[in-house]
Amino acid sequence: MLISTVCAAVSAAGLGIALLTAYRKRFLAATRIAAYALIPVGLVMTGIIDWVTDLVLKPSVWAGFGVLALSVALFMITRAVERRGGTTGTRKERRAAAERPEAVAPAAAAPSLGPGRTARAPKAKGKPGAGGDDFSDIEAILKKHGI
Repeated sequence: MLISTVCAAVSAAGLGIALLTAYRKRFLAATRIAAYALIPVGLVMTGIIDWVTDLVLKPSVWAGFGVLALSVALFMITRAVERRGGTTGTRKERRAAAERPEAVAPAAAAPSLGPGRTARAPKAKGKPGAGGDDFSDIEAILKKHGI
């Protein structure tokens, strides 16, 4: 009831300002002011003001908004943990995944040349007994920096 009275007073004041503006021969501005002034009365007459005041003044409604905010926060937290590669599955599944050998075979790194053709083994530079590992480039870099 009080809110309806306040809205009616605001509308009446706005219409009074619109009349003063029309008296000064500014009809376009007066029409615009009258349009704004009629909005509060229209909201009261449609019942939207009662709905908004019921929404704002009830603690159960605010508790509902709090529960919805908590739900959204939990969804966002779980998405962030999932994207970082967090926990997936049970403890047994994680332990089994950690104990499993690497999924890619060592021979898979060799390029596929088609059927019947194989890649040649790279030639070792430097000392012939190096065991296939070539550390001469690394040694040169270290010597260059004085290490």
